[in-house]
Amino acid sequence: MIRKIYEWKLRKQSLQVGDRTLIMGVLNVTPDSFSDGGRYDDPDRAFARAIELEEQGADILDIGAESTRPGSARISEAEELRRLIPILKRLQGKLTIPISVDTYKAAVAQKALEYDADIINDPSALTFDVQLAKVCANADAGLILNHMRGTPETWAKLGPMKDPIVTIRSELEAALNRARLSGVDPHRIVVDPGIGFGKRKEQNSEILARLREIAVLERPILVGVSRKGFLAQATEQETEVASIAAGVAAILSGAHLVRVHDVKAMVVAARVADAVLACTV
Repeated sequence: MIRKIYEWKLRKQSLQVGDRTLIMGVLNVTPDSFSDGGRYDDPDRAFARAIELEEQGADILDIGAESTRPGSARISEAEELRRLIPILKRLQGKLTIPISVDTYKAAVAQKALEYDADIINDPSALTFDVQLAKVCANADAGLILNHMRGTPETWAKLGPMKDPIVTIRSELEAALNRARLSGVDPHRIVVDPGIGFGKRKEQNSEILARLREIAVLERPILVGVSRKGFLAQATEQETEVASIAAGVAAILSGAHLVRVHDVKAMVVAARVADAVLACTV
């Protein structure tokens, strides 16, 4: 399958996606994220890590200040901004790659955009705060719509989805319509099936295998599988290998972008996957 090529319009630039896989590097500035909580909650360490991710080949930096790990509780707008703004201030004018901020709160998105963020990565696909779409529209920002089922507090209680890919596709289409009605240019939107976001362990692999069925939405597809629970292995190193393998599977199924913690390894793996994909008829 050959991926369709898109121009993803952001605030200050456009990214061409589809001719090669773009790598989104993860920077969590939280004390409680599932894989690296507390490691980069100090602004100095976070700044150094952001520079390192760009040097390793990240095309986009994605900063998250509120954990959405299973069972996590929501935090206040004030607390999220307390964690986020210091690193955004430090990074102003220091990176050549666009900055994405992972938030579902319109007020946090507004403040992040004032500090030169280019993209808002909404983990709830506008189901938590629909006003976020208007904030993005007013700023001409890029918007990622990540499918979430339920909330992190309820995921452990959710049963399996009857037909996960059909449900995800339908609900992402509804999110796209909400964004358009709020004035967001469709060319600024990327969709994400939300691997692990309320999906049962065994169904995440099915979503990856059927990813091409989301392509009918006519938007670039982002997939984040890095260090997700369904990939957990006996050691941290083995889990990282599993994450890279899942990232390659996503690319071969049609993902235009992958969101990862280990950028250096994923850059090499994506290069190989892209070469294979280019030979696919």
